[in-house]
Amino acid sequence: MNNNLLQKLQVFRQLSGGFRASRVILTANNYAVFEHLKTPKTASVLAKRIKTDRRATEILLDAVTALGLLTKTGSKYRNTLLAAIFLVKKSPWYQGNMLSHSDTLWKTWSGLDEVLKTGMPNRTRERHHESFIRAMHDNAVFRVKDVITAVDVRGIKKALDLGGGPGTYSIEMARQGVSVTLFDQPDTMVVAKKIVKASTGKNIEYLGGNFHSDDIGSGYDLVFISQIVHSLSINESMALLKKSYNALNPGGKIAIQEFFLGKDRAHPVPGALFSVNMLVNTTAGRCYTMQEMKTWLIKTGFRSIKETSLGDTIVMTGRKKKS
Repeated sequence: MNNNLLQKLQVFRQLSGGFRASRVILTANNYAVFEHLKTPKTASVLAKRIKTDRRATEILLDAVTALGLLTKTGSKYRNTLLAAIFLVKKSPWYQGNMLSHSDTLWKTWSGLDEVLKTGMPNRTRERHHESFIRAMHDNAVFRVKDVITAVDVRGIKKALDLGGGPGTYSIEMARQGVSVTLFDQPDTMVVAKKIVKASTGKNIEYLGGNFHSDDIGSGYDLVFISQIVHSLSINESMALLKKSYNALNPGGKIAIQEFFLGKDRAHPVPGALFSVNMLVNTTAGRCYTMQEMKTWLIKTGFRSIKETSLGDTIVMTGRKKKS
């Protein structure tokens, strides 16, 4: 086999076999392996602590070591710096909740064969709601400052964080002097209040409900909608934008943060794969193109549409007419 073909084979196998590394890391996280390996331990000691089979534990730990999340000295294993930063709960950059959410998605994605035939989501397993909301916070902390900078809250006195989940963006806006109303489902509010309390309790009010059917308030200078549209159909998205338009003061701003797709809907990779995530988890959601979202805003009545690229997401803003 020539070197060029061998390289192509290696790339293909990485694409098709990536689930192996993912499953190893998810299982290690499920058993809190990284919490126990802040100090060196043998596989036997760890197996007793987490109540697992010794042989199975050793094989798993060797695989995690090969992936670069553990070191092995003699028969003892310990977290690498990478694991210490992202997989130990006391770290400010902890991503364990995101892995717990990914483990839930593993089950829903495993029904993709059937989803392809029926077009219906595979929601056979109960979602761990608090882990999901905390995972959204873990993800948002890495981008929150860039997102709010792109939104530009200068001159904004009152904002609505619509479907704001853990309140990560509400916290940042509040830190910049904005009075924020965080709107989401009541069970989400329970989690959000814990997260907000640990950061700041100032300038944030809570409004529980269903944004499809319930009143979202009015008199806002900004309505911020982050990572919501991809879970909705086109008609649902348009209805939400109209509701937001009516809730804004004259001259008020809307800001949408979303994954996006190119015109052919076949790139970039994050948007294309996230559309599959919506396929297996929702009845009508998918990622949309920037042109689609811009068209919705214009049809709703928004003007001065602007787009800011933030890697795998965009922030799109528009203004309501002043009169």
